[in-house]
Amino acid sequence: MRNPHSNGNLRDGGEATDENGFGHGVILGLDGGATSTVCVCVPYFPFGGDRLPEPLPILGRAVAGCTNRNSVGETAARDSLEQVISEALVRSGSDKSDVRGVCLGVSGVNHPSDQDKIENWIRDMFPSHVKVYVQNDAIVALASGTMGKLHGCVLIAGTGCIAYGFDEDGKEARASGGGPILGDWGSGYGIAAQALTAVIRAHDGRGPQTLLTSTILKALGLTSPDELIGWTYADPSWARIAALVPQVVFCAEAGDEISDKILVDAAEDLALSVKAVVQRLGLCGEDLLQMGQLLSRL
Repeated sequence: MRNPHSNGNLRDGGEATDENGFGHGVILGLDGGATSTVCVCVPYFPFGGDRLPEPLPILGRAVAGCTNRNSVGETAARDSLEQVISEALVRSGSDKSDVRGVCLGVSGVNHPSDQDKIENWIRDMFPSHVKVYVQNDAIVALASGTMGKLHGCVLIAGTGCIAYGFDEDGKEARASGGGPILGDWGSGYGIAAQALTAVIRAHDGRGPQTLLTSTILKALGLTSPDELIGWTYADPSWARIAALVPQVVFCAEAGDEISDKILVDAAEDLALSVKAVVQRLGLCGEDLLQMGQLLSRL
């Protein structure tokens, strides 16, 4: 992916400000995941003024559906982006002509071609002078926890999962984040998919009986494991499957061994993802490395 350190700066010098210190225009920030997308509209602050106010004024905020095109497809992902941007602007009392820049952190951005695709979607919505920045949502999450300094490792474990890190020189590394087909078993989707598989295996005799069967069927309003096949493929979007994770946790807490193993394996996979990034970037000393090895054996 293109290095976020080289993206330039939205805040150009020498511009007039309003009496409240704001510049003319707004900036849109988006956090797009496999379940939902949040867009906030904030004032544009010219470069060279005082420090940004805390908390940063939120002029408008909106929430829409998934914008990970690997999960819901390009049409649905683009529609969600357009919807959340339009709603945030309306709630802020602004319109597209007020926008100075758009910063997106979106899951499923794994390659410069992904960045280009989403960047072109956004450029189609705004005048050509609007600056557009697209990164993986893990980079945004890391920056939010380090006050903008991209150094360290972040782990996201929601509907999907990814570990992402930077060393002090800007070298980056990631582990996981390829989606459920490519082995993100620490994700919500991965956990729920294994639970559904356990129910089917228990039903057809390939696996042991599990409390997951009655619990998941009740949650979905179904009467037989055979109905799970139609339910699953009617809409295999990641968020819909991942919504079953609370049932897996419930069963594990009730003593179900199958559920407990699914969750332990997921935690181990997440720990291995962090360990892989930390080792590749040399982010820790020997003590922390040994801790990572311990976590990987849990």
